[in-house]
Amino acid sequence: MSQTSQVPASGTAASGTAATGTAPSTTAKGKGRRPNSTAIILFLSLGGLSYSVLQSLVAPALATVGHDLNVSTADVSWILTAYLLSASVLTPIFGKLGDMLGKRRIMIVVLALLLVGTVLAALAPNLGVLIVARALQGAAGAVLPLSIGIVRDELPRERVSVTIGLLSAIFGIGAGVGIVAAGPIVQSLDWHWLFWLPAILIVIALVGTIVGVPESPVRTPGRIDLVGTAILAIGLVSILLAISEGETWGWGSFNTVGLLILGGIALIVFTLVELRVNDPLIDVRLFKHRGVWTAHIVALIFGFAMFGTFVLVPTLLQLPSALGYGFGESVSSAGLFLLPTVAAMIVFAPLAGVMVKRFGPKLPMLLGGVFVTIAFIIPAVAHDQLWQIVVSGILTGAGIGLALSAMSNAIIESVPATQTGEAISANTIARTIGSSVGTAVIAAIITANTTAQGVPTDNAFTVGFWVCAFVGVAAILAALAAPSMRRLRQEAVASGVDDLPDEVAAAGH
Repeated sequence: MSQTSQVPASGTAASGTAATGTAPSTTAKGKGRRPNSTAIILFLSLGGLSYSVLQSLVAPALATVGHDLNVSTADVSWILTAYLLSASVLTPIFGKLGDMLGKRRIMIVVLALLLVGTVLAALAPNLGVLIVARALQGAAGAVLPLSIGIVRDELPRERVSVTIGLLSAIFGIGAGVGIVAAGPIVQSLDWHWLFWLPAILIVIALVGTIVGVPESPVRTPGRIDLVGTAILAIGLVSILLAISEGETWGWGSFNTVGLLILGGIALIVFTLVELRVNDPLIDVRLFKHRGVWTAHIVALIFGFAMFGTFVLVPTLLQLPSALGYGFGESVSSAGLFLLPTVAAMIVFAPLAGVMVKRFGPKLPMLLGGVFVTIAFIIPAVAHDQLWQIVVSGILTGAGIGLALSAMSNAIIESVPATQTGEAISANTIARTIGSSVGTAVIAAIITANTTAQGVPTDNAFTVGFWVCAFVGVAAILAALAAPSMRRLRQEAVASGVDDLPDEVAAAGH
């Protein structure tokens, strides 16, 4: 398929040269092509679902995997840590490469790596091979930014916000499905099938992307900033490793504190370096826009809240009912109680896209924060009845669906199409860090509130739910700081965004 270049609309070229020092190259959207929008959405959704399911599917089965491979709990936790570290480091790299070389081309690469890693994990004879396999899987963290970029480039503009809402929510949906499905898979088959089953979805997504997704017409010529990449890797690995291993090492230990300090310094240096280079890995100047930095804060917070509930709810449900606050559910049945959360995400994510078209991203982000806050206040006050858990789960799913959709839309309506990959990659990293912090904090609260027999006390869940509710309030404040629809339009025009929907454009004049 031939590529033709054109001069971007007024503002885009200026933004590209100001931000990166290189004029972006674009092709008229959809010119001479009739892509099948339904097929594009289907294949991108399957890719995102595969990645997000693998993110959480292994967590409930860690004890089983560790026992089968004859390794300690601390050692087996590295199959989660490796995935997390790989995703955080490689997501911005592949997101940037997508902007430079073509999003479909890089999507094929990351899905191929995901497939290789998944098959290798299914065949893994020992922990070392499994850790390598999980690192390969983590490379697919760029699936979301690449998918959103493809949708922005290929679909009719009136369908973009709703579709992005669906793709964004799939990451929450997939994580929930992973938690729900892990127990039945391990009990009915064995832990190797935690990888064989997702591999089927990956094959379909990979083949579908190859044959059914056209190459992105929007390119940003440039090169990968190797120095910035190395510094960012040091920063993210240090912080996430400290968060992941802090419970084992001790939160006040030299290793934990030292890595957190090193990570913080590295991120500061990374920012200074990226401000000086012509082709930054992540254009930190984008962070000055309220639509961008508020979306990143919301991503961080909702990553915390999402995995907070994934830790608290199954743990509470599986405790013996004789304690007076547990429900005596099995691993499989406890996971099923997350289905209302997943269902609510499916319903509210596309709804958020509709709201974005009419009102802008601020309203659904704000509603998402309100829903999640109420969702955690309910069980914080009382969690001795199943209806309280179910209602909390529905509100959590609704809030996450609204917020994940809105923050992705806020970003694409704040940055030029030529920088979609790097901007959404930064948002994905923020959500990954939030998920890690949420898991670590809630696990620490539960550990600190246990009986002599190692059973979590009722107070552990009360405190955990209140902490998540407090985090929800922070999401509300971040959403309130987000720009109005008119302000968003003004900032977007100044940034060179020329593909805004008519509703937003009309509000900006």
